[in-house]
Parts: sequence; C-alpha cells; structure tokens
Amino acid sequence: VLGDLTEDGQQLVVAGGGKGGRGNARFTNSVRQAPSYAQPGISGEERWIRLELKLLADVGLVGLPNAGKSTLIRKVSRSRAKVANYPFTTLVPNLGVVSLSDDFSFVIADVPGLIEGAGDGAGLGHQFLRHIERTSVLVYLLDAAGQPGPKEAYTTLRAEIERYEPTLLERPSIVCISKLDLVDEEWISLCSMELAEVGVENTVALSGLSGDGTKDLIQKVAQILTSKDSIEDE
Repeated sequence: VLGDLTEDGQQLVVAGGGKGGRGNARFTNSVRQAPSYAQPGISGEERWIRLELKLLADVGLVGLPNAGKSTLIRKVSRSRAKVANYPFTTLVPNLGVVSLSDDFSFVIADVPGLIEGAGDGAGLGHQFLRHIERTSVLVYLLDAAGQPGPKEAYTTLRAEIERYEPTLLERPSIVCISKLDLVDEEWISLCSMELAEVGVENTVALSGLSGDGTKDLIQKVAQILTSKDSIEDE
C-alpha cells in the first residue's frame, strides 16, 4: 500500500516527475555562438498502480442478499436506493444521511449483500467488504422471513467478515431482525433466543417498509457514535 487518503485535501506522490534537460541555446557564450551539444533530461517514473475507492460512512449495513438493506436506508434517510424483491444483490453501494437534529447526523452505507465465500473473494466479495473498513459501527440486518434464518445468516456474515479482515469483528455492532411486518412476535422471540446461543445479547426488531423499530435502531447508533466521539476527544 503506497498511501491511504482519508482527509480532505490530502495528497500523495506515487511517481516522481522527470527533470527537464538544457538545450544547446543554454550553452552559448561570446565565443561559442552555436554549441553542438545539449544536456538531455531525465525521464519521470512510470508504474502501474491500483486505485481503490472505499466509502467513508459512519455506519455500514451488512446482510445477505434481499435482507432489506436498501428498503431500510430509504426509510431512515433521503437515499433513493432501488428496492424490489430481487433474488440477487444490489451491485452499487448506497449512501444516506440520517439527521437526528440540526447539529447531529451520520452517514449510513448500504453495503451490497454478501454471499457465502465472499471473504475469499467469491462473487464480488472483496469489492463489497472493503467498503465497511471505514465504518465505525456495523449493523447486521437479518431477514426474519427468509432462508437461511437469522441465526444462520448472522454466523455466515461474521465468518465472511472474519475471513476478510478479523479486526472488523471488534467494531461496535447492532444486530437487527428485519421484515417485522412479515412475521409475528412469537417468531421474533424465537429468533432472538437462537441468536443468544451465538452470543447476541440484544437485538432490534424492525421493518424497513413500515418503519416500526427504525427509531430504536437510530437511537442505538447515535449512542454508540456519540460515546465514541467523547472517548476520542478525551
């Protein structure tokens, strides 16, 4: 890695420029009016480099395809992400700004759905996973009405992230059971119990379609971000 540009105005020189030569006119004097020699220049560096764009967002939504990420980001922000019951994943990350007040807002990124094997580069795994490297909080969105179930989806997501970059699992995270409008409370309770078996103590049940539970999620995210900012200020 030659450099990492994360601040506005940052610059990085990846290849040195050449040095201009001096033509014969530079060597003229009163005796030598037309010199027959010149000084050649020095060529600049040439190299092939790969540029990687990583989204700068406070919160990253991660989930399997069709977990409801695009629907959720449309509901909580002004993002106009395309929404449909696709059997495949969104191909382009979406960004949305969530405003809680005039002086507090955060950026949320709908990271395209991961598939099993993404951590090893399957599908577009690495292209998707790199976007969560900049996020401060991860939100795992688990489809309550889909297959696999929330517990299996959560373990799959964690495994793929660990294969890609284990330190990402140390980020603050919130686990959400989505599509609350398609199941009953008893099923949500059962899913929460199963998630507790893999170490998830608290979950947020929500519906990106109706908006139920989204305020709870936003408040939890805000608490994490504000506490993180306070620690950094200290």
